[in-house]
Amino acid sequence: MSGVTLTPRSIAAFIFLALVWGSTWLVIKDQISEVPSAWSVVWRFILAATAMAAFALLRRERLRLTGREQAVAIAMGVFQFSVNFQLIYQSEHYLTSGLVAVVFALMIVPNAILARLVLGAALTRRFVAGSAIALAGIALLMLHEYRIAPPNSGVTTGVLLVTGAILSVSVGNLLQATTTARGVPVVSLMAWGMLWGIVASASYAIVAVGAPVLDPRPAYLAGIAYLGLVGSALTFPLYSQLIRDWGPGPAAYNGVAVPVVAMILSTLFEGYQWSLLAGAGAVLAMAGLLVALSGRK
Repeated sequence: MSGVTLTPRSIAAFIFLALVWGSTWLVIKDQISEVPSAWSVVWRFILAATAMAAFALLRRERLRLTGREQAVAIAMGVFQFSVNFQLIYQSEHYLTSGLVAVVFALMIVPNAILARLVLGAALTRRFVAGSAIALAGIALLMLHEYRIAPPNSGVTTGVLLVTGAILSVSVGNLLQATTTARGVPVVSLMAWGMLWGIVASASYAIVAVGAPVLDPRPAYLAGIAYLGLVGSALTFPLYSQLIRDWGPGPAAYNGVAVPVVAMILSTLFEGYQWSLLAGAGAVLAMAGLLVALSGRK
């Protein structure tokens, strides 16, 4: 991270983002206990979208979009805020929250591949090598999971669900890089994207699980508030500011800190069982991500 000016504010923002985003994976675990996960996603983004729209109004950013801009917002809402989160929530039925977070960190790989195919962005050798190292680490983690999991535990299903989520969110990220999306204020685009994500998720939930369900437990409602307001609406402006302070490359290293926090919390609260194989896999995955990010423009 050479050339980055480290200020107390930016360091605090980096740590806060890592702690919040690292903890959201564990909070999701409670969200899939009583309420169908499809509806938990809806409740989360109703709060998040409301907060983002209020933030856009506070900043006096335009909320009226053209037809072309709205089309991008709809697609982004479906891929980034609906399909992605529906699959993530489902995956935590089969895998520990920390493991899901580690696998999800590999999102940078399809991001880069799609950027190469669609936008013509370059792929450096260091990025390719780092990605290969990270994938090897994930493979070791999955092997450990298969060894300790009881028969028919659904580990394969969990991995496939996370993989689908990664591909979906990568499409959403690519949409944000288009010329049309760049012409819309970021917070406004997020607010509209979340709104369309709510419509998509609610439509799916009605068809798949039926009428809306809400758990009145204080812990569940607090989790919804934490994920919607703190984990989504509050952190996004902070990350945007971190990008301005440090640049997009160094700020992206937050993606390495998040799964580390998630694995620590999973160990403490979910009883994740470590082994030499799992430890080696985690180290390789994080080292590979560091190498890949250092070679990504």
